[in-house]
Amino acid sequence: MRPHDQYEPPTDTDVAVVGNGPIGAALSVLLAQRGLRVTVLERRPRPYTLPRATSFDGETARLLAATGIGDRIGGITEPATGYQWHTAAGRTLLDIAFSPEGRYGWPDANTMHQPALEELLAARAASLPGITVLRGHRVVDITERDERVTLTVETDDGADRTVVARWVVGCDGANSFVREHLDVPMTDLGFSYEWLLCDVELREPREFTPTNVQICDPARPTTLVGSGPGHRRWEFMRLPGESSAELNREETAWRLLKPFGVTPETARLLRSTTYIFRATWAEAWRSGRVLLAGDAAHLMPPFAGQGMCSGIRDAANLAWKLDLTLRGLADASVLDTYAQERGQHVKESILSSVQLGRVICVTDPAAAAERDATVLAGRRGRTGPGAPDAARPLSTGLLRTPGGGAGSPAGAVVPQARVSAGGGTGLFDEVVGRGFVLLTTADPRPALGEDRWSFLAALDTHVVRLSPPGATGPAADTGDTGTGLTDVIDTDGRYLAYLAEYDATALLVRPDYHVFGAASGPEDTAALVDELRDRLAAAVPAGATHHTA
Repeated sequence: MRPHDQYEPPTDTDVAVVGNGPIGAALSVLLAQRGLRVTVLERRPRPYTLPRATSFDGETARLLAATGIGDRIGGITEPATGYQWHTAAGRTLLDIAFSPEGRYGWPDANTMHQPALEELLAARAASLPGITVLRGHRVVDITERDERVTLTVETDDGADRTVVARWVVGCDGANSFVREHLDVPMTDLGFSYEWLLCDVELREPREFTPTNVQICDPARPTTLVGSGPGHRRWEFMRLPGESSAELNREETAWRLLKPFGVTPETARLLRSTTYIFRATWAEAWRSGRVLLAGDAAHLMPPFAGQGMCSGIRDAANLAWKLDLTLRGLADASVLDTYAQERGQHVKESILSSVQLGRVICVTDPAAAAERDATVLAGRRGRTGPGAPDAARPLSTGLLRTPGGGAGSPAGAVVPQARVSAGGGTGLFDEVVGRGFVLLTTADPRPALGEDRWSFLAALDTHVVRLSPPGATGPAADTGDTGTGLTDVIDTDGRYLAYLAEYDATALLVRPDYHVFGAASGPEDTAALVDELRDRLAAAVPAGATHHTA
């Protein structure tokens, strides 16, 4: 019997997820893998077969791998080689090279055909006994009472039913019913443009170098991106004075595609349609036992490629916090840190995307010429492409308080590299496992004592002792010691270097790969574990922002 079954009112499911797009599907799998009962309510009777997102970054690939589909991601993706911005004359304004072996153990950028990703997630969900997916079920009312939430649902055959859940998560997209029902206010930055989106399937293989290009031509700002094996996308901005109806015609799509060698003879047009991007976020992500995630909580311009990535981060952040709450291992107020962390993180991503868009969406020739001259002047002396930035860290929330311990990696996404244990070598997540991780350079048990050790065990924490590359003798006897401590060799030397960067001997990492905090020495390691326990058991500290409607 799970702890919450002992005292909470009876329900049909632990978590009801409204919406079965990639965010809802990923969240449901992450929850079910933890042993929770999940019911997914999707209004569409069948899967949506057209792509929306076209890529995800290396951090997001790592998060998706945590749903159990890691061994199949390579079959539906192609690593992007780079991202460039060009002037109308073809001069390079921005040049970023992507590595096929990125900081987080995956390619820096992965192009994909979204329906293929959703098929992988659907197959994974079908393999888990805790998930029930109900298609053709539209939520029309939500009522919370006595520590449970009742959803009223209309089915495609006209019948009505109710689903009673302990928690509800609205992953139902930009036009979210859940958000509207909660009457959540939205902040809209008022930055929006209309673009023609053209998804094509190439009849013959072609190489595009780099994979992704932004043409900053005031005559027609244009985007070219990969979208998985055999697929590409072109996007063309609607010009001032041009009507939506004129742009949104198939013959217009073929006319605009032709200069790129894309014709009915060389490609099949899967879709051409106009869309208007927006820059908005919800002012509240939680109301009682109802939460928002993905496009239901935020929308952003496409120029940084972070829309779907942000939604997957929402799911990864929320899944482990819901699990601990439902297992009685954390106070429900820990869910306020979901809104606190993700809300701030998303705002920063949206503002960055808007900043990029203001540079790209220029149709005045004089303004474009001034932009080009300024950017090109700033690039003088640079040789070769740059590298993508590390994943954006968390700046607030469930992190070790500033000033505690050694350095301040708290909030950063921990890198992933190869380690060796038990005679095998592979990426850390696959060799050690996922969940909380206490990474150390020495056996922490004497300092932690039985009480702290039991706390870490209740969280299913992987306690890992690192040995340097090429270790021999006792240090080379790696694997599970049978006492809850796992010895691994830092094959690539990445983890020991990361600890040394912060003068740390221990690192406590959350299940979403964000660092909770670092410690230096045995006593500080014990204090680090104590702080996590206190933060999980208590309300959000005074001064923190509670995002409740």
